[in-house]
Amino acid sequence: MRVRMKATLSGTRDGQPWPERGGIVDLPDDEAQHLIRAGIAEEHGEDPDEADETEEEPEKTPEPVEETEPEPVEETATPADAAEKAVPAGRRRSQTK
Repeated sequence: MRVRMKATLSGTRDGQPWPERGGIVDLPDDEAQHLIRAGIAEEHGEDPDEADETEEEPEKTPEPVEETEPEPVEETATPADAAEKAVPAGRRRSQTK
């Protein structure tokens, strides 16, 4: 099965380096399915002979997204008046030395 790489992998496969992101590689079906399920590759349906003769379409630029104000963030930190102290309760700092 031919797949197009969605990420660049380090290392080698059968002694050859993995293709760069966007590169196409022919893999056994089970290995190709594993990479597809992992999100590392996507199925590439072209025939190997046809792939050399056709030009790839340029990627479309995404339409601009309308900016909106972010939702207010809920404060999850411990309030300052309830913060833990380094000195155990009931002891004074001078008694800890």
